Amino acid sequence: MLSEPRSGRLAAWGNALLAGLVSPDEAVLAIVGDDAVHRVEGLPGEAGPVGLTLALGRLRSLGVTGWRVALPAPGHPLGLSGPPEFNARALDAREAVVGYGAGYGLVPERYEVGPAGDTHVEVLWQCLPVREAPPADVPSLGEAERELADALREATVVLTRLDVAASGPVAEAALDAYRARAEAGREVLAPGYPPRAVRVLELAQRVGLLISMAYGNGHGGAVSASEIAARTEALRPVERVARRAQVAAFNAYVEERERERGTW
Repeated sequence: MLSEPRSGRLAAWGNALLAGLVSPDEAVLAIVGDDAVHRVEGLPGEAGPVGLTLALGRLRSLGVTGWRVALPAPGHPLGLSGPPEFNARALDAREAVVGYGAGYGLVPERYEVGPAGDTHVEVLWQCLPVREAPPADVPSLGEAERELADALREATVVLTRLDVAASGPVAEAALDAYRARAEAGREVLAPGYPPRAVRVLELAQRVGLLISMAYGNGHGGAVSASEIAARTEALRPVERVARRAQVAAFNAYVEERERERGTW
């Protein structure tokens, strides 16, 4: 969770583009990031895949006025509103963006191309109909921030109790990398987002880093299958809170526009 999901980047910079705060070139550059290229398939009026610039412009002309993020997991349709086909694809990808103002959504498919040792990533976004309805289980920023504060404490307690490798060279290197990126002033969200959304996303990423450390640094003291299962069970609600907070942060642009209009 230290890095933003692709759907988060598309929603954040797509919203900044809709608000006129960045140019199309700036938005696409930020969305693509380290990938080689992003294209969109299934766009109304197009027979084949098209570039992001054309796709975002077309979807705007079709009525999309904002973008929300969905980060579903099995048993948790976080951010989704249907229909079943879109939900199923989003669940397979574990992420999606949902248009606000018009019934379109995008689900990413990631491909590695090129010869061994020199591969690069291409992303094909599938454009599909979505149901215009409130997204599932998305908290407000205030709720997300309170939940995260509790989750951060809980994650620390769980890692200590289960003797998971929360210290040592690997963990310290991960924490140092996190601090270095934060201190470099990286743009966590695109222009136009409220400061609280930035704060919530940064905290969600830190909680996600602790969870990644717990799963990635060996078994620690959890040497039996039952102890490993206990660790997984203890961290599952913490991971759920972090995902909910990420979605709340990325969706804050749309929710704030709604509050300003008095319709949210």
